[in-house]
This record gives sequence, structure tokens and C-alpha cells, in this order.
Amino acid sequence: MKVAVLSFAHVHAAAYLALLRDMPGVEVLGSDPDTEGAAPGETRGRAFAEEHGVPYADTYEDAFAWRPDAVIVCSENARHRPLVERAAAHGADVLCEKPLATTVADGEAMVAACRAAGVRLAVAFPVRFSPAYAAVKRAVAAGETGRVLTVSGANNGHMPTRARRWFADPELAGGGALMDHTVHIADLLDDLFGARAVEVYAQTNNLLYADEVAAETSGLVTVVYDNGAVATIDCSWSHPRSHPAWGGLELTLVGEHATLEMDAFDQKLHGHSERHGRPLEIPFGVDLDARMLRAFLFGPAPDGMDVADGEGGLRTLRVVAAGYESARTGAPVPVT
Repeated sequence: MKVAVLSFAHVHAAAYLALLRDMPGVEVLGSDPDTEGAAPGETRGRAFAEEHGVPYADTYEDAFAWRPDAVIVCSENARHRPLVERAAAHGADVLCEKPLATTVADGEAMVAACRAAGVRLAVAFPVRFSPAYAAVKRAVAAGETGRVLTVSGANNGHMPTRARRWFADPELAGGGALMDHTVHIADLLDDLFGARAVEVYAQTNNLLYADEVAAETSGLVTVVYDNGAVATIDCSWSHPRSHPAWGGLELTLVGEHATLEMDAFDQKLHGHSERHGRPLEIPFGVDLDARMLRAFLFGPAPDGMDVADGEGGLRTLRVVAAGYESARTGAPVPVT
């Protein structure tokens, strides 16, 4: 199977290249011609591919001439649509980085293009493949919690500009922390409930790093679902830069009969480095990106979990779009 990684703009491109390079039965090719927006010190293009031991195509045309069976789109959010549409036109299945797009209209066009071409469109939500989430899903499906009443979720992280500057560029990213960190939890709840979001209320601010970026760096999003559940999502870039982990995702789910808690990324040994004078974390958990890639390329995981499809990615994008409208107007906004 031939897989092309299109653009190295997203921080996950490095992991995808390395995983695909070492995956039996897979040939990988990288292409990253649009590097004009890279900040000083950001390694991109051919040098990035060579650093990860992956063949490189100078243009996207060359990448598609290689006739990939599937592509992974890792461009800036605002550049997802043209790459997905080109992949669809070439008959390649697509795994697109999250969020699906920066506007609902672009997301709808991407879903329509892939449907018309008869190719698969998936969205990169690796937290679906967390064993902690699988345990929560089994408990809810078995009725152990009773009806779910509320969910409190947090997907926090570093200010991401140290890795890739464009994450805080409203034009390229589509926003800031709300765009970046609402979608993972919204996707889990979309999968968990089988229900639809009907209303969103959100507040955002730029108190953190106001002197550095124009995008919002903190946010709290409240989502009402048509099954009666209410969820809150803290999507802030609130981890200090000295924090040993890039981010985390936690959920507390309150049902009629039980309360469940999960932490998707806390399979770690915690300590402190006296030599370096900072906290230390040594992870031992499963690689969620690897599980997601295998499900995209070869079918659902042993527990039945599959990648989010384009329609699911579009539903989470609608939640985000309603969140931005709510933050702008100060009022709850229906999810259309």
C-alpha cells in the first residue's frame, strides 16, 4: 500500500511519517512544498523528510503522480480543502488532520467531493483509540451508568506556537484554542452518545499570551445534546511551557447510577529530574496515532473502533462554528 503525507505543517506529521515508514506492507512518500509560512527554526520540506528517513516529492503533482492508495493531509487547517479535493480527484482515500476545515462550507464541500469520487474520508481523532475511552464506552453501552446527565471535559495543552507558529494564526488555523482543542472531546461525545449536539454556548478570552498572539488562548464551551446530556469542554492552551507533557485529555461523566472518570494520556511514570531541575514523565501507554493509522489503512481495531468519518468530522466542526458565533454574540447558538 502506498501512502503519501501531504504537508508537514501539522505537528503530527513527524509521528505519521515515522509510523508509516516502519509499518509492514506500507510505502510512504512525503511532500511539503508550501513552507513559506514556516517560522525561523521550524524544519520543513525535504530536510524534514530526510530527518525521518522518508522519500520526498518536491511538488504535490509529483506526489500524486506516484499514485498513492491513500493520503494523509497535514497542512494548515485553512488548506485542508484543496488537498482533500485533489486526493478525491485522484481516487485516493483521505485521512485529514483535525479539524476537518475552518468553515462548515469547506467541510461540506470536502465530504461531497469524497462521496462523489467514491473514496473514503476520515478525520484524525486518535483519542477514540484510547483504552480509557474504550472502557467508558463499554460501561455506558452496558447501562452501568444509566442515562448520562453531564460530562465535564478538558483538553488543555501548551501554547503551540513553539512547535508550529501557524496554530495561533486565525487565518490559517481558523481561530485559536477553541478551534484546536474543542474537537477531540466533541468527537468522543459524538461517538459515545449517538446523539446530536443541538445548542452551544461558549466564552473565550486572550488573557494568556495576549502580548504574543491575536487568537483566543482560553475557552469554555457548553454543548447541549438531543438526548438531554450537557457537556462542558475546557479547550484552553493553559499548560505552562515548562510542563513536561504537551497536553492532556480528561473526562468526568455523570450518569444516573455511576460517575466515570478517564484520562487518555496518563499512562506514565511521574518523577522529577534533579539533573535538569524539572518534572519528568515516562510514558508506557499505547500509541494512539499508530492505532488510528492501522484502522484507517487496514480496518477497525480489535475492539471495533474505527476512524471518524467525514460526516463525523463535519458534526464536530459545526459545534466549533456555533461556539465561535456564541462567543461573538454572548448568546447560546443552535447547531444547524
